[in-house]
Formats: sequence, C-alpha cells, structure tokens
Amino acid sequence: VRASPSPPRPSHAAAAPSSALGLSPELAVEHRSPRSVSAKMGISRDSMHKRRATGGKKKAWRKKRKYELGRQPANTKLSSNKTVRRVRVRGGNVKWRALRLDTGNYSWGSEAVTRKTRILDVVYNASNNELVRTQTLVKSAIVQVDAAPFKQWYLQHYGVDIGRKKKQPQSAPSAKKEGEEGDGAAEETKKSKHVLRKIEKRQQGRTLDPHIEEQFGSGRLLAAISSRPGQCGRADGYILEGKELEFYMRKIQRKKGKGAAA
Repeated sequence: VRASPSPPRPSHAAAAPSSALGLSPELAVEHRSPRSVSAKMGISRDSMHKRRATGGKKKAWRKKRKYELGRQPANTKLSSNKTVRRVRVRGGNVKWRALRLDTGNYSWGSEAVTRKTRILDVVYNASNNELVRTQTLVKSAIVQVDAAPFKQWYLQHYGVDIGRKKKQPQSAPSAKKEGEEGDGAAEETKKSKHVLRKIEKRQQGRTLDPHIEEQFGSGRLLAAISSRPGQCGRADGYILEGKELEFYMRKIQRKKGKGAAA
C-alpha cells in the first residue's frame, strides 16, 4: 500500500504573519521588505563615483566619508525676517548660514567710517542675472543701501547736510516758515566755538565725489557685498566710489537700456 504524501513543509523564505509578530499593518510592510526602505542620498563632492578622463568607470573601493559631503547653497534672500542658522562643520568649527537678511555693516572707504544700514535692493550681479531677479545676497553682489546713517554722520562731522535740495527763494514767505528757519539757525548757533573750529578745520580737506552726492539726493547708495552671507551669516560690504562706481553705474544703465528695448 502506497503511503499518502506528507503535506508540504513551509519554506524558510516565507515571512511569518504580522499577527504572530504582533506588528501593525504599516510596520508589517516594513518588516516584510526591509530592503525596500532606501536610505537618503546626500550631495557628495568626492571623485570616487565619477568616471576617469578616459571614460572608464572606477571601482568604489571605500565608503563615503563625512569630509566629502556637500551641502545645499544658502541662497540668502533679501527679507526683513532675519534668519541665520548654525552649522557644525569639520573640526568642531561653526559656520553661520544666513537664509534671510536685510541689514549689514557698510564702510565708506574715503571717509574711513562704517555704519550699520538697511539693504534696500539687489541691482546687479556679474555672475548671474537670476540672482538679481530673486534678490539673492552673495559676495560681490551690487546692492542699494540706505544713505541715512552716512548722511547723519556727514552732517555731524562736517556740518554739511548733503543731498538736500536747495529751496528757491520765495517772495513772501509765511510767518510760520520764517519761525522755522529762525529755529534752524538758532540750532546751528548752539555749537560751541571749539566745535565750530574743528568743523572749519575739517572743511579744508573735504572732497565729495559728485556721483555720491547725487546718490545722497535719492537716499540710496550703491554698495558691494564683500562678506559671504552663507559662510559667516552677515552681508557686510563697502560703498562704491571712484572708477569702480563709474563702472557699475555704466553696467546698470546699460542693463536698464536693454530692458526698456525688450
């Protein structure tokens, strides 16, 4: 008599039911297929994954290293909602990643004075016009900054209110205006003789670029960012003067002309 065949034995590859493992349906899916959950891929700056100059493939003979990682760019935007992030880097050092800024310390080189001022607009970038359109703050970007802090310093240092439009003399000024002008004159005379002597001495060597004087009239000065906002978290720079100012004024004017023609 032939024996009845024995029932098939369960294979080792078959997964145990989720109820037996005590897992929820979501976790059961992960348990059944652990290889389906892929690790996040990062930006890598190594040359291990690149082809050779001849076109041949390289064998990856080591794993990725922390020092070969690449981080996404800061793309610092011009915004009043200031946001700066702390980034821990190699050696335990710290970088400051500015994501949004609208202020910076700007130096007026010929007058040897620095003031904190607001960044009003990004007007030119030699590398990419897209950075101007998106108002991105990067090193060497040409920006417009508020002239008020420098104007205030100039008035205090030299006693000259630059950028103010000269009023034409009126035939019959009102009594109120006369009073106001009188008050202004009275305020000017309140300075001590010592201060007046100092201001008079400073006036001897005072020179002002006509282009800068014209900008003071509009309340905006052209400046260049010299720091790296994505590395140090600040958008500091200097006021453009002389040949450099003339160069960028021509560039901006030419760009405006092209825009009008288009």
